Amino acid sequence: MKNYKLFICSILLCMMMAAGCTKLDEQVYDQVDAANFLTRRDDVIRDFLRPFEHAYWSIQGNDVYAVGEDCTDEMGTYNRQGDWQDGGYYQRMHYHTWTPQDGFTNGAWRNFYQGIVLSTNSLQDMESIADPTKLNVTPAELNDFKAELRTLRAWFYLRAFDFYRNIEIVTDVKNSTQGGVQSTPQETFNYIESELKAAIPFLPTREQLGANGIGRWTKAAAATLLSRLYLNAKVYVGTERYTDCEAVCADIISGKYGAYALDTRWDAPFDYTNKSLNSEVIYGFPGTLARTHWQYDSGMFFWGMTYDAATLYCGFTDFGKSNPRYALQPGRDVDSVEYTHTLGKPFVKFQKYPDDVRLKKYKNLGDSKREGMFLYGYLPYTATVNGVAKPDTVRGNKGPYALFIRDQVGMFLDTKPGKRIADKESNMNHADHNSGVFLVKYPVYPTPDPNRITSAYAEIRLSEVYYTIAECRYRAGDKVGAANYLNQVRQRNYPAGSTSLYNASGIQLTDQEMLDEWGREFIGENRRRTDLIRWGVFSSGTWWDKKPDADKHTEIFPLGREILNANPKLKQNPGY
Repeated sequence: MKNYKLFICSILLCMMMAAGCTKLDEQVYDQVDAANFLTRRDDVIRDFLRPFEHAYWSIQGNDVYAVGEDCTDEMGTYNRQGDWQDGGYYQRMHYHTWTPQDGFTNGAWRNFYQGIVLSTNSLQDMESIADPTKLNVTPAELNDFKAELRTLRAWFYLRAFDFYRNIEIVTDVKNSTQGGVQSTPQETFNYIESELKAAIPFLPTREQLGANGIGRWTKAAAATLLSRLYLNAKVYVGTERYTDCEAVCADIISGKYGAYALDTRWDAPFDYTNKSLNSEVIYGFPGTLARTHWQYDSGMFFWGMTYDAATLYCGFTDFGKSNPRYALQPGRDVDSVEYTHTLGKPFVKFQKYPDDVRLKKYKNLGDSKREGMFLYGYLPYTATVNGVAKPDTVRGNKGPYALFIRDQVGMFLDTKPGKRIADKESNMNHADHNSGVFLVKYPVYPTPDPNRITSAYAEIRLSEVYYTIAECRYRAGDKVGAANYLNQVRQRNYPAGSTSLYNASGIQLTDQEMLDEWGREFIGENRRRTDLIRWGVFSSGTWWDKKPDADKHTEIFPLGREILNANPKLKQNPGY
């Protein structure tokens, strides 16, 4: 397999256009004949790359990330003294009271189906090439391109399937101009499974791609998508596939699909080095400061900090101010008493193991290094007033007082830490800018740092495979095996010799602890909703300011009104 040196430059150049790729309804298809424009190798590569630009944008575009996180027990977008009230949009996400009129219900469908249409269009172009050698493309390369496009399309389908369940399968965009009917969940499951299995033999390994392989679909990446499908099969189609899931994971870990090893630092999968061949990242979207960096966009992690945290505390001034769109849900009430519900309380769940190095307050250490994963307490910085440097602290936009960020939600305003407030109200519509610990999973290095905002987005990493096989072992009654797999990842989160590692017997493992551990390792990675549903608590569970739903219909989202109007053959999901 050839090492495509053009890949990174091409995909990053293309991705700059992704923000405009939000208006295509799924029935609008490209009618250009590939024979008219595929006349040389560069044309083939550009055609192949076109869907990838949209794919990177799609991780957060049209509020896919917002609703995926805000509907869970993990994060919230609070009404902060009028900021982020937005007509109750984010409150409906939290309370599971969304309707087909909410923007994300239309936007997510467009998000996924534009990717499906673009992937299918490029795939059909590749399939139309009768003699690749005339275009300076080898038959092996062409087979690789087709396999990667099938895998990319399967990734979009898997996400749409998880989101809506009752979706349309589109396999032809050259000869079709109208939308079709929805397939049954079993038909969609079978289709995704067959596409991934068919693609794997023709996909490259990471070793074959070489140093520029980040962003390319590989055998291991497709196999991990297959494990995701199998892990959630009971939810999707009512049939358990844990045995198949474990077999796929075992093959990935054993090196059948390429050599991978777990990173030895907790932050390495999210740092600028995560594009290297020895990273645990199996599939990632390459990001750069100058071009595309969607995980650092306002739809995702960059707006998971308070005002001035980026510029003043972190020293990163390229993007200007941040905005507290996302924060962790609180683990304690306004009097600092821990809530009694078992779900949620993400920061408290980390504190259960107090020597976890991720619990340190986020701090840039210089030389492209950082420590900690959370912003809390006071955020100090050095201010310059009339040419004189003096210590100061980050403040909000609602008053001149210093912010003290805490694992609580309420109206603390200028109240000093440790002092109780008279106002005991704590809910989605009653928060100030001190409320909620912030997550900093990807580093925000200061503006002079050459490696700032250059991490790839880690869509698939080896840790997921270890946690998946651990869950399969746990469900099979093998707590010893489950603890072993989990500890192989968890050991990097604690000092050597820590008692926070699970006992080799697995005695600490329960359903709740397994779910909590998924939450700790993958916090903010937009999989919490799927995990809560798989463990049977998404609609029935109680967490902060959230009571159980009336039934299970909220486990899939409604099709937006605009989508239904565009294609009369589509039927609304049950319960809406």
